[in-house]
Order: sequence, then C-alpha cells, then structure tokens
Amino acid sequence: MEQLENNARIEPVRLSEDSRFEFACDRENACFTRCCRGLTIVLTPYDILRLKKRLSLSSEEFLGLYSVPELLEKTDLPVPVLRMMDDEEKTCPFVREDGCLVYEDRPAACRYYPIGHGTLRPKEADATERFYFLVREPHCEGFKRRKSWTVAEWRRDQGVDIYDEMNQGWADLVVRKRSFPDMIKLTREAKEMFFLGSYNLDRFRRFVFESSFLSVYDVDDATVEAIREDETALMRFGFEWLNGVLFKQGRIMLNPEKARARMVAKDKAPAQPH
Repeated sequence: MEQLENNARIEPVRLSEDSRFEFACDRENACFTRCCRGLTIVLTPYDILRLKKRLSLSSEEFLGLYSVPELLEKTDLPVPVLRMMDDEEKTCPFVREDGCLVYEDRPAACRYYPIGHGTLRPKEADATERFYFLVREPHCEGFKRRKSWTVAEWRRDQGVDIYDEMNQGWADLVVRKRSFPDMIKLTREAKEMFFLGSYNLDRFRRFVFESSFLSVYDVDDATVEAIREDETALMRFGFEWLNGVLFKQGRIMLNPEKARARMVAKDKAPAQPH
C-alpha cells in the first residue's frame, strides 16, 4: 500500500522471497477490516482490469466512480488512486464489517499487506530488482498469530503473482521514469497518453481501432487479432506502445514514412463544409 496510517512502522530490514515472517489475517482478529481505512491505494492497470470486470463497468465508468487522479511521487506520472468514502475514517468503498465485497479481485496492494515492496533499477542494468519489507500497524493483531510464511509463500497464497506478472511492463515504465532527473518533466500530452495506455483500456481500444493508429504504427496481424479479442493482450500492448512513445524503445514504433504519407493525405483532403 502506497500510504499507511501515520503511526505505521516500516521495519528497516530488507527481505527476499525466502525471508520468513509470522502473520494471519481473518475474522478471528479483533482488528479485522481496520486496515481498510485511512489509506492511499494507487491502483495498477491490472487492478482496474479486474475490478471493472467484477463490477460490470467500463474503464471510464470505473475511473470516474472509484478513483481520483494524482501524480506519482518522483515520477510526474498520473495515476488513479482509489476513492475512499467521505466518512471520518476514509473507509474503502468495498469493505463491510464482514469483509471485502470484491475480495477475489481486490487490488495488489491489499493482497501484499503486511508486506511492502519496491523496485530498483541498478545503474547500467536493464532489469529491475524487487525487494520487500514488513509494515507493522499498532492496531494489527495479525502478527500475534503464529502462522509462518516465506514472502514467496505469502505472495502465492494471496494470488499476487499474476498481478505482478501482468503489471510488469507498466512497472518498468514507472521505474524508468523515476530514474530520470527531477527537472525532466512530461508534457501534458505525454501524461494523457500514459494515463490512456495504462488505465483507460476501453478508450485505448477505440484509439487503436477507430483512429489512424494502425495506419501509422507497424503492428503485425497476429498482434492486431490478439488485442482485438483479449483485454490482457491489449493492456500489455499499451505498455509496449508507451515504451516507444515515452522512451523510444521497444517494437511498437511509429513508422515515419506512413506518418508522413498520412499527413500529406490529410493536407490534400478537401475541406469539409461547416
């Protein structure tokens, strides 16, 4: 979780997937659902894909109803943050006294708790490096339960592995941007493209298939068919597109000749009457 209660304590011990800890969270804990209040949860692209399907909403409807946009610290990247209830405790909109209404599709941040995680990109390295740490909140009784896990076992039990796999391309974009000097800012257009390609999947689909996109980008037929039928393929395609747009890397690149031909054809087209 990106932000916890002010009195939460992060243990200054770096954990690996083999590190072991003791914890359990269920209705036996008197603090059950207390951790679902007063939070700032940054939603990932796969979080939104799962939740919008669960709630039978479009991406735009979900983002409008359940998120607020913020700039991610040290990146200048726009991200959706889960919109909390307007009550004294700033309660998650999906939590009830007996548990979570969307538990099977809950965000990755909720699945990880009480494990925190981060990523680093060492200098002159292509791959990111993941690390973990424990977050202890004073009210949490889960650490009193003597159920032992490794970090890897906890991740598998909570179903977080698929979230990390699906979000990997997006996480790489964030880490790459975070490594840039602070004075390098994104244009408004670049921020809008990042938000579109990362989170607003339904609008991104329309952008790909109902604009000149496929006439100016080199996209093979197999990929076109895959992203037409499969939302997860479309989501990952969006990450690849953003890698080209923002960092001039990857396989989804603008074809200069096709783009010029498109502009020439547009300039030669007769003006439409008003």
